[in-house]
Amino acid sequence: MSPAGTDPVLLLCAHGTDDPEGRRVFERLCARVAETGRVRVEPTWVDVQHPQVDEVLGDLVAAGERVVLVPALLSPGYHTQVDIAGAVAAHPGRAVATGALGPHPRLADLLHRRLEEVGARPGDTVVLAAAGSSRVEASRAVEEMAELLASRWGDLVGIGYGSAAEPSVVEAVRRARAERSGRVVLTSYLLAPGFFHDRLVAQGTELVTAPLGAEAEVVDVVLDRYRTAAAAWTEPDS
Repeated sequence: MSPAGTDPVLLLCAHGTDDPEGRRVFERLCARVAETGRVRVEPTWVDVQHPQVDEVLGDLVAAGERVVLVPALLSPGYHTQVDIAGAVAAHPGRAVATGALGPHPRLADLLHRRLEEVGARPGDTVVLAAAGSSRVEASRAVEEMAELLASRWGDLVGIGYGSAAEPSVVEAVRRARAERSGRVVLTSYLLAPGFFHDRLVAQGTELVTAPLGAEAEVVDVVLDRYRTAAAAWTEPDS
């Protein structure tokens, strides 16, 4: 059992993907969080990949660890509110979960940097492209993220979703072309390459930014979520 006063394990929980580069991005993110934060980081997933969150969390708690679970997910939704919440609820006093990574000012900084990297310029129409969820909380979080990005970009930022929410990316791009002249830039509000990012590239817009990846800004957000939860922990280490 971890001695009193030691830091909880940071359990970083991603969605999971069949895309090899997407898997490597998550591996790099785990390594960079551990190195930067000097904290023990364990990976897990809620879908596609194994071992999944309930199994890994159960093993850590059984070994006497306290655990702060940080979802490597950009918005709240079914996975955070059902899968992750349920796994944590099974271990009261031994595990807590933070909110999703977004919205967060540091992610807006990274999204703006991604726009600069692809050569976006004033006059371009920017559309923030998110995976999408049927949950209202997820759409509200994406809307807040778009507002944070707009404050840095200096112009309106549209929104499109890959699934489950409206408007779709296809519709958002169509509206952008109908309402404004100039280039359309899809800003990938995705953590890693994979199915949804491939669909963005297939839209045929003039520019598409890279996913957020394992960049320093993402590492900062993960550690911010972890440290805030760890500092607020009031349960005794018994």
